[in-house]
Amino acid sequence: MYAGPVQDLIEELGRLPGVGPKSAQRIAFHLLKLPKQDALRLARAVTEVKERVTLCTRCFNVAEGDECGVCVDSRRESGVLCVVEEPRDIVAVEKTHEYRGRYHVLQGAISPIEGIGPDQLKVRELLARLEPEEISEVILCTNPNIEGEATAMYLARLLRPLGLKVTRIASGLPVGGDLEYADELTLGRALEGRREVEA
Repeated sequence: MYAGPVQDLIEELGRLPGVGPKSAQRIAFHLLKLPKQDALRLARAVTEVKERVTLCTRCFNVAEGDECGVCVDSRRESGVLCVVEEPRDIVAVEKTHEYRGRYHVLQGAISPIEGIGPDQLKVRELLARLEPEEISEVILCTNPNIEGEATAMYLARLLRPLGLKVTRIASGLPVGGDLEYADELTLGRALEGRREVEA
């Protein structure tokens, strides 16, 4: 289609998640229009992140050293562990300013269709952290989809016999949503997760 380097760039961009062939082509041509120093700055940022960023040896969040910023923060509540699927989920939870404990990143969710079972996730590493870190509560904060629910159920069955408090994040109606537009599953979850109103 295009000259070698341009086609190579389009193909590499097309491998990124959520980037289809047309988007890859659009991004490639945008990069061609950029001043050389801007394109090189982007290339340096990609190279640097690949050279300097690894996974935390404790929780599997992204880190620049052995442990991430959350794990080295002594002000965090140490007995509570929030289990998430991906490092980006930590950012979402942190934005709420409602949680001050530690995290464990599974690096995915159980998905038989994609061939991902518990052995491909950081489940063994989660279990290995519980006793040494004196964890008393595990919050299952996986996505409210089929894979996330399957993962949460699997972990709950694994963790409950250990005498831990195992909780799951509530799910239901979004703030500002209308009941008439909610599907049965979402409305059912909202009813199930109801809490007492305090005056």
